[in-house]
Amino acid sequence: MAVKNTEVKGINPHIELALQEVEKRDINKVFFVACGGSSALMYPSKYLMDREAVAISSDLYSSNEFIHRNPNTLGDKSLVILCSMSGTTPETVEAAEFARNKGALTIALTHEPESPLAQNAEFVVEYGWFPDLIAVNTNQAIMIQLTMGVLYVKEGNKKFADTVESLHNLEDVFQKAEKQFAPKVKEFAKKYKDESNIYTLASGGNYGPAYSFTSCFLMEMQWIHSNAIHAGEYFHGPFEILDKETPFLILLGLDETRPLEERALTFSKKYGEKLEVVDAKELDLEGISDSVKGYVVPAIFDRLLRRYAEALAEERNHPLSTRRYMWKVEY
Repeated sequence: MAVKNTEVKGINPHIELALQEVEKRDINKVFFVACGGSSALMYPSKYLMDREAVAISSDLYSSNEFIHRNPNTLGDKSLVILCSMSGTTPETVEAAEFARNKGALTIALTHEPESPLAQNAEFVVEYGWFPDLIAVNTNQAIMIQLTMGVLYVKEGNKKFADTVESLHNLEDVFQKAEKQFAPKVKEFAKKYKDESNIYTLASGGNYGPAYSFTSCFLMEMQWIHSNAIHAGEYFHGPFEILDKETPFLILLGLDETRPLEERALTFSKKYGEKLEVVDAKELDLEGISDSVKGYVVPAIFDRLLRRYAEALAEERNHPLSTRRYMWKVEY
């Protein structure tokens, strides 16, 4: 059975299987549920849903709060999409069981298809992980395809074909972006290796990779003080931290919130000097449809920011695997 007898080619087979069930169900609410970097992964999809959905609403929750908040709208008309790379994140594993007990349809994204999360969810979509990884199988690409697929089978969204085709062209875009930004990445690492604070700033779907870079790479893996600042909130408190000695990494995307990021950058240039800008307009996006560029750019940012983090870790002689507490003590 194919999804709506679609002529779209190249759909991930696990996504297609899940979409067949989504098509059968009366879905009016989508919950994105995860923790840490897996949660950051879902910000672009939440943005996509806000922009593209006609009647389906959506929310994004940290797994543990999802359980304790217990949304009143969670029920048999809900789709809950969960993610954990290892599939063992206790809060997310429990959230999947919690959602199923409420009657919701559950789809789990993980690198480990035999993991506890996979066992607790009705459908499992496996994604690739380093070092054996191609762009179309990254968690970012999987999330984008799944989210647009839901809108396709439930509301007939016409951008699904463009999405799938674009994601199959994403590997070339990744490779060109990494080569293009390699000198900037190296310079950033040398320039900021001794900084104790580095802030990131973005908006829209780009807030996801900014949050991941801040919380996972800088704070968790490098022990550098940081905060992901939403460009729309910059002038409501956070901009007071800006001076000539404070580093900012600023993302400029291609979605509808770019003016927020540009406004923040314009101000920052007046009063700050340590500014690293990653601008999607500089990227070669050949093969990515104009209709979905804004949704795909966060995946490219995510890949580039990983390179920034790797270079920083090397310059600081502080491997990304270094931890004080995670997986070492009880918490």
